[in-house]
Amino acid sequence: MARTRTPVVSRWFTEDAPDGGGFRLLGTRCTACTAVFFPREDAYCRNPHCPGGGELAEVPLSPRGRVWSYTDGRYRPPAPYVSDPAAPWEPYTLVAVELEAEGMVVLGQAAPGVGVADLAVGMEVEVVGGVLNEDAGTPGTPGTVWTTWQFRPVEGAE
Repeated sequence: MARTRTPVVSRWFTEDAPDGGGFRLLGTRCTACTAVFFPREDAYCRNPHCPGGGELAEVPLSPRGRVWSYTDGRYRPPAPYVSDPAAPWEPYTLVAVELEAEGMVVLGQAAPGVGVADLAVGMEVEVVGGVLNEDAGTPGTPGTVWTTWQFRPVEGAE
């Protein structure tokens, strides 16, 4: 049985952007003040200078940005983080990226194979789909592939 692909957080990204742009983070934009939010905001505009009266519309965010900062996670987080202590710990790289058009900084993991030695502040990166975790399911029930966003350097960019 094929595993079900399920976003880790519903409506925070799409694998098929409406503009034909492929994988994109999804934010919201206030129609009154044009402020953009990620994570998305669906209740009210968080801009204290907003004149009000606007609606929050879903918008795909920039597919590229520049590394603002980065670090690596080499140790298993302490409680209350839940993980299987018998499973080997896999180090990962976190990247803070300033999105091209929005100018906001978004945090995410680096794509597999991208470590701190492969990154530099100011480097151009793109958002791509990735897998956070997979579970096997039970007999007769397909497992789940938990999808998320990741960042990887843009090939040929400076």
